[in-house]
Amino acid sequence: MTLRQYARRLADRGSLQLLKLREPKRETFECPVCWYEGPFLDVHAPTGTRKHAKCPNCGALERHRIQLLVLEQVLSGVLAPNLKILHFAPEPFMQKFFSTRFGSYESADLSMGGVDHNVDLQNLPFKAETYDFVFASHVLEHIRDDHRALSEVRRVLKPGGIAILPVPIVADKTIEYPEPNPNEFYHVRAPGLDYFARYELHFRKVDQFTSELIPAKHQPFIYEDRTRWPTTECPLRPAMLGERHIDIVPVCYT
Repeated sequence: MTLRQYARRLADRGSLQLLKLREPKRETFECPVCWYEGPFLDVHAPTGTRKHAKCPNCGALERHRIQLLVLEQVLSGVLAPNLKILHFAPEPFMQKFFSTRFGSYESADLSMGGVDHNVDLQNLPFKAETYDFVFASHVLEHIRDDHRALSEVRRVLKPGGIAILPVPIVADKTIEYPEPNPNEFYHVRAPGLDYFARYELHFRKVDQFTSELIPAKHQPFIYEDRTRWPTTECPLRPAMLGERHIDIVPVCYT
């Protein structure tokens, strides 16, 4: 654990104590990453507040919890020690999971330090059919030519390979931005519920695992008031009804 991660964990625990004092009957959940049981923290992002989002013990967010549970289901019965994985934009939670489950683990990112490969997902230098598994979470919403990136992922996967490529679902229909939005971590689009139809143009089969398929005790939903959109910070995000929204994990097969 780095010094920054340790400081963040201490801050989260302090926030949790304040939360318990303010809301002593706050709903409790179970984190499948570290098995903490108790209230989750709200996250105050530039796009708005997300309730029950963050585990105060390990820092796992909604997407980490649902992705981990889907991964365990997808890899059930798969002889992962014999497989080779390429992990883009590696998160500590998933990095630990992958490096212990797969026989060969390689990390990659466009500019991040400490990875095995600094590469562009739109122009991978690897030979065709190099990897059995590719994982890139919340990456494609940053890439303008996402079809080229999907084609490259498909190219480097072996026959029978699997790619898991989640993006944040923040609209009913996908909206392309004229330029990256710095208030949305430089996203170039607002992916919608229809976004994964693009994946079907590149892969043999695409299964979609949604929040409704995950036990509610793990809190796999996005609790966010999207009726306030669009905002000055997010002028192209359309309003969405409700305060509880699903997340989706697409599993793509070659």
